[in-house]
Amino acid sequence: MFFTQLHGAAPTFDIAPAEALQGQTLRFRAPLEARSAWMNGRNIHLFPQADGGSLGLMPVPAEELPGIYKVHFVDAKGGHLRLMLVTVRDAHYPKQNIAMAKELTGLRLSPGESETSAAFRKIVSETRLWADPLEAPINGCMTSPFGAGRLHNGQLTGDYHGGIDQRGLEGTPVRAVAAGVVKVVQKWNLHGNTVGIDHGQGLESMYLHMSLFATQEGAEVRQGDVIGYVGSTGRSTGPHLHWSLYVNSVPVNPQQWVALSPCGLKKLAARKKPAR
Repeated sequence: MFFTQLHGAAPTFDIAPAEALQGQTLRFRAPLEARSAWMNGRNIHLFPQADGGSLGLMPVPAEELPGIYKVHFVDAKGGHLRLMLVTVRDAHYPKQNIAMAKELTGLRLSPGESETSAAFRKIVSETRLWADPLEAPINGCMTSPFGAGRLHNGQLTGDYHGGIDQRGLEGTPVRAVAAGVVKVVQKWNLHGNTVGIDHGQGLESMYLHMSLFATQEGAEVRQGDVIGYVGSTGRSTGPHLHWSLYVNSVPVNPQQWVALSPCGLKKLAARKKPAR
């Protein structure tokens, strides 16, 4: 989980965490003159913050190779300000098989589904609307983690799970994980009924497979506002909520931002008898 910087501390160059797992988000803090940062060919913008410094969110892709990477902080003219190092470690994501009926495996993207989703992920708006901590959109336990290599009916898809699946009854209210502006409200073949929210400065969230919408494009929402209801639309094997976080276009692990419990932990704990 993230920790916020102490108020009153002088802005300095800092990377948190200094060692990250594949799929995590790095927070780059720097003095105000730092305007952008580079890491492994990826450039992010740094935004002025209330503490007098600047902040940028650097995604570590789930498939990033483990190793030590250089981070370059630069000013508005591209001048070098600081070089730092970050270690990326293997997250050891599991594989997960999903049993699907033929009518689900045969579903195809709606016209514009891929393009609209990609355009949404590229949004980097100037105003920060999110604040720590984020909140889970529903209270259900986690049935599928981020990063799991996906198999459909035992066949490798070549893809990984780019979000979190949470168990939820049909009609359960789905709430915004943070304040933001709704950019996507679409009925799609694969994603099902989908809502996308821009939280500002490179952070977005997307909610899939809902039964009904409770918002519209352009709406300004607060953290906890109801944006829809759990369903099983699109490529879904039953009522649940799939939701994703994107940092500067890249899907990242929501479990770094929100504490979630895998399904079955409470049941297992209840079965354990106290030692005598």
